[in-house]
Amino acid sequence: MEDLINQTYVIEEEYKKLGDSYNALQEMILQIIEVQPNALWVFDQNGTLFLQNSEAKNVEHLLEKFSDLHVSEEIESEGKNYLIKSVRQGDKKIITATDITEGKRQERLVSMGQVAAHLSHEIRNPIGSVSLLASTLLKKVDPSVKPLVSEIKKAIWRVERIIKATLLFTKGVQINPSAFYLDRLVKECEQAISHYSYTKEVAFHYALEHIEVKADFELLNLVVQNFIFNAIDAIEENDQENGNVVLSFMQEEAFNVLVVQDDGKAVENKNILFEPFKTTKTKGNGLGLALSLQIVQAHGGKIELLEEPKRFLIKLPK
Repeated sequence: MEDLINQTYVIEEEYKKLGDSYNALQEMILQIIEVQPNALWVFDQNGTLFLQNSEAKNVEHLLEKFSDLHVSEEIESEGKNYLIKSVRQGDKKIITATDITEGKRQERLVSMGQVAAHLSHEIRNPIGSVSLLASTLLKKVDPSVKPLVSEIKKAIWRVERIIKATLLFTKGVQINPSAFYLDRLVKECEQAISHYSYTKEVAFHYALEHIEVKADFELLNLVVQNFIFNAIDAIEENDQENGNVVLSFMQEEAFNVLVVQDDGKAVENKNILFEPFKTTKTKGNGLGLALSLQIVQAHGGKIELLEEPKRFLIKLPK
């Protein structure tokens, strides 16, 4: 009798351990499901929701668009792309939704970049010929025609700049840092502005210190000019008859900061501000700020937009 009692006790202990192990395993599975980056739903044989994780609760609307006829389907919803997959496991149906927006974006960029790079190469040679012809005309034509030829030269300069930016963006930015004085950028900006076409009266103010910094001068110069041209375009699209662009400098604990401020039109859609080949401007190709961000990030820096007054902060590590 005592042996039977002992055996019963051992069995009860083993059963308790088995139950604890089962509960621990169930808890671990639930935790694994919960930390999944993908949305996950489990339905029973009657189509009743049996289990879902937190991510699934955020994108429940996707289930309305998913067809049971498909095992796998791509769905676009609220500006994002999702890959929905469905599998059966016993009497349960498991559905997962993976956000593939960034992957699709990268695919699109690669494709667009390849086309843009090809077009840039094709355009470069004829543009060079037109530029040479315009320079020759500028020396020989009647003075009354020279303003027209000058505008042609400006248009050519803009096309050449777009070609350079496109090739640089598609190949990827490689920086070559060196020491230089920051106020050297002023002369470069003034020269670039002289090539840029705009119709309103725009005043440019520079407040750059004679301080030594280390960065890729050519690329940083391109970044600053992109933001100045962006400011000019914003003034052009504003209701005011004139405007101001201010390029200044300040220091933070970890960053040297270039500030480009203007009193032009406010930024309409911040979500696509640095998205390549997307723009809300009537004048622009949507590449300038995207390339600028790429260059600044290659330096280990960042770009911030502040408002009232509107200004961009180009932050480069010291």
